[in-house]
Amino acid sequence: MTISRERLGKALAVSSYMLGEARLATDADVVIGRLADILRDAGIPVDRMASIVQLLNAEAMASARFWEYGKGARHAAIAISSASDNEYERSPAAEAHITGECVIFRPADTPDERFGIVPDLRADGFTLYICAPLMMATGMRATFSFATKASDGFSDEDIALLRLVYPAISACQEILATNRVLHEVTRMYVGDEPHRRILAGDVHRGEVMRLRSAIVFADMRDFTGLTADMSAEQATRLLNDYYDCVVPHIEARGGEVLKLIADGVLAIFRVEEDEPLACANAYAAALAGLKAVSERSALPVFAVGYGLHLGEVAYGNVGSGMRLDYTVIGRDVNFASRIATLCGDLAEPLLVSQAFQQYVPEALPRSRGKHQLKGISEAAEVFAPPLS
Repeated sequence: MTISRERLGKALAVSSYMLGEARLATDADVVIGRLADILRDAGIPVDRMASIVQLLNAEAMASARFWEYGKGARHAAIAISSASDNEYERSPAAEAHITGECVIFRPADTPDERFGIVPDLRADGFTLYICAPLMMATGMRATFSFATKASDGFSDEDIALLRLVYPAISACQEILATNRVLHEVTRMYVGDEPHRRILAGDVHRGEVMRLRSAIVFADMRDFTGLTADMSAEQATRLLNDYYDCVVPHIEARGGEVLKLIADGVLAIFRVEEDEPLACANAYAAALAGLKAVSERSALPVFAVGYGLHLGEVAYGNVGSGMRLDYTVIGRDVNFASRIATLCGDLAEPLLVSQAFQQYVPEALPRSRGKHQLKGISEAAEVFAPPLS
């Protein structure tokens, strides 16, 4: 196949863009839109492109990004709950991954039962469709597809040009996908602030960062007794139910969940310059979590104790050799944990320290006295919400 020098030069601009500017992009919608412009400038009548990339994400199995001529770019996550093995098996992507080759077909000449996407492509007026596979070094899979509405479809020269530039497209796709996975996986396991610091190079043992915060420690009451006769799968489901009651309300109010410690949840609301606001948000999150627990209808029933404190948390790398843990340490973290434990002794669902209570005194008027907390030298006064 002979390709004209002019078209070849324009098409090779794809490689320059995808391996240069695009691989550093922070918005993949911009990348797919710019790619479309370059391809069309090279005379390739692309009217639709789609990039579908497998993710390592707690809630989504893949990211789908589409571009259509005249409509621009859009993207969506494919949720795990909505994913269908049968849907994937009936897709061009499945065949491309099995064979390792591009899947090319004309929707008008292809039976509906061959691929689930055929009726939609035909109804939208597409005349030729190409699905190219990508197997990443990480083991994740992806595809990139091209479709046209040109009356004759893509010409042989168009397809030859797409094959020529596809290695650069797939390399950029892998770079952007790997970067996204790196950020999402570290955030998923260590939290938002630690993940940013780790990827910024904070990976040396002994380094510490201090933050003044409203500290929230939530603790499920009698988790050991509740799960004594449960299987590991049942205990895991119970923990997930508990986390679903607590975590979303913290994040919805701007809090950061730093640690999931078996039946404990440690979170912070950064003070920055507004201590009353941080305390108010932490208190609201705790009340919302308790409400979610009380409204839960599934068995077994469980109770939660919240300990709230205003103080300082310290992020630090601890460990030995190449095995480190980016953890949260400090006296004030222990203080919040001890207050949460005291909830069980005082039969209170929520207790706060005096340092915290001073910023929300009307909400937490009841003193429950001074108590000696384990590991804390001085007796601490704690406060509770009004009796309902």
